[in-house]
Amino acid sequence: MNTITLADVARAAGVSPSTASRVLSGSRPVGSDVAARVHRVADELGYTGNGVARALRKRRTDSVGMVVPSILNPFFAGLVDSIEAALHDSGMQLLLCDARQSPDVEAAHLRALVERNVDGIVVSPCHSTASIDAVGRAAAIVPVVQLDRWVDVQGTDWVGMDDHRALRMVLEHLVGTSARSVAFLTSELTNSSTADRVRGFRENAAALGLTVVPDGVVLGDFSVESGQAAAETLLARGDRPDAIVCADDLIAIGVLSACRARGIGVPRDVQVTGIDDIDFGRYVVPTLTTLAQPTVRMAAEVMRLLGERVSFAVNGAAPRDATRLALSPRLVVRESTRAVS
Repeated sequence: MNTITLADVARAAGVSPSTASRVLSGSRPVGSDVAARVHRVADELGYTGNGVARALRKRRTDSVGMVVPSILNPFFAGLVDSIEAALHDSGMQLLLCDARQSPDVEAAHLRALVERNVDGIVVSPCHSTASIDAVGRAAAIVPVVQLDRWVDVQGTDWVGMDDHRALRMVLEHLVGTSARSVAFLTSELTNSSTADRVRGFRENAAALGLTVVPDGVVLGDFSVESGQAAAETLLARGDRPDAIVCADDLIAIGVLSACRARGIGVPRDVQVTGIDDIDFGRYVVPTLTTLAQPTVRMAAEVMRLLGERVSFAVNGAAPRDATRLALSPRLVVRESTRAVS
């Protein structure tokens, strides 16, 4: 099978090779009729062009890399969908990588994305300390914006949820339902989001006069199984809390399962809340009260900040100071909590 060349496209469209090149690269304006004809012929012939040469001319590849801790977590799947949609609108491609909760895998993905000359990288670091070096090495070469989770690397922006505000919102709601004692189920303190949520829970519980039951902050992981196991321990005790606050919806769904297995009514006997507003939360029984993260706005802000940094890099301009955007979530009240009295 013969490879279709630029000269073939130019000949079939009745234009010079230089005109065909200007149309397909977008380097200089060409009359609309001529441009339409060249694009039509290129499509008909199946011309793909030389992507590497085009990238070198433009000093861009029109691709963005993204590394998430685990694509199996519905929250990160939702973030990826929002980022991909934002990129699609700008005609760019997303190269997605799953770190599988491993800093070593994450580092390998970041290195590979840099080697592929992506225009920028969006990363949600999987570990608060073990991810620092790899994110720092990537950020020294290409623009990097951190999403949801973050590590302390200079020259990188961050966009995520205001975790302190999030816990304030859910605890205020529980106070309004006459809850007086609470517990908090979360993952091990290995990433910024988990640490911020634990701090937000403790500080806001104290400020609102809520009692945290003994050993009431339970560390596990972001999974249904972890929530179920932690809840079984809490529910077997004599000082069962009025409400169990969960650091994500998967943990909360595990809590609902444990309550159902023990015949404990939700929200009659214990109230349950989550964070993230994943789709499953609307279909469990009872439906889950949670906090909806502003993923669409997060994606838009990430693309804006990344675009600024890519522009600085292409034009050789000095980058601006790092930006941190903590966005407020939205409380979604469903059946797993009682009505505000």
